[in-house]
Amino acid sequence: MTTEIERPKAGMGRRQRARLNLGIQYAVLIVAVVALVFVADWGQIGRAFFNVEVARAQFPDVITTALLNTVLYTAVGFGFGLALAVLLALMKMSPVAPYRWLATGYIELFRGLPALLVFIAFGYGLPIAFGVKFTNLSTVMLSLGLVGAAYMAETIRAGIQAVPKGQVEAARSLGMSSSRTMITVVLPQAFRIILPPLTNELILLTKDSSLIYLLGLSVDQYELAKFGRGALNQYQSLTPILIAGLCYLIITIPLSRVSDLLERKFGGVRTKEATK
Repeated sequence: MTTEIERPKAGMGRRQRARLNLGIQYAVLIVAVVALVFVADWGQIGRAFFNVEVARAQFPDVITTALLNTVLYTAVGFGFGLALAVLLALMKMSPVAPYRWLATGYIELFRGLPALLVFIAFGYGLPIAFGVKFTNLSTVMLSLGLVGAAYMAETIRAGIQAVPKGQVEAARSLGMSSSRTMITVVLPQAFRIILPPLTNELILLTKDSSLIYLLGLSVDQYELAKFGRGALNQYQSLTPILIAGLCYLIITIPLSRVSDLLERKFGGVRTKEATK
C-alpha cells in the first residue's frame, strides 16, 4: 500500500504578497522621484518660486498688513458667527415651533449657499438694490459670520444635547430658572465639548476670508490672497504666492494642533456639520 506525500501548494503566502506590493510601491515612488530630478527645470523653478529679491520686497508689508488683516477679518467673522450660532442653536431647540422653523430655514439656506455668493450679495447686490453701503470690514463680518453660523449652530446644538440631563435636573432642583441653567450650566459644558469642531470652523473661515478680494480694497486693506495676487502681477513671479501660502500656514497649522490637543483632552461631538 502506497501513500502519497502531500506537497505544499505553489505560490506566495499573504505576507510575501504584502511585501511584494510594498516593494512595488516604493519602487514606483523612487522612479518618480528620479524622473522628477532629471526632467524638472530646477533653475526655472527656483526663479519662479524662490526669487530672493522678490521675497525680500514682500517684507514687512506681508506681515504688518496682509497677515494682520487676515487675522482681523477672520476674528470679526468668527465672533459674529459664533454669537449668531448660539442663538440659532437655542431657537432650533425651542418648544416654540416658529422659532424652530426659522432656525432650520436659515441653517439650510446658508449651508447650501457658497460663501462667494454671500460676499457678492453684500458687496454689490444689496448696495445696488437698496442703496445700502457696507464697509469692507462689515461686509467680511456679515458674509463670513452668516455662513459660519449655519455650520456652528448645528455643532453647538449637538454639544448642548451631549450635556447629561442630570446636570439640568440638578440645576433646576436648586431653583435655577431655565435660562440661568442654560447660561451657567449647560453652555459652558457644551462649549468644552465642541471646542475641537469650532476650531476647525475657525480654520475654514480663515481661508474663506480670502474672498474679500472681490471687493475694491485699498493697499492697507489687503489680506494675504489679495496681497499675493497683487505682488504676482507686479513682479511676474510665483514667490509672493508662496509667501502668502506660508503665512496662511502660520495661522492654520497652530490652530490644527490646538484642535487635535483639545480633541484629545476634552473629546468632541461628531456631526456632519463639523466639516464642510
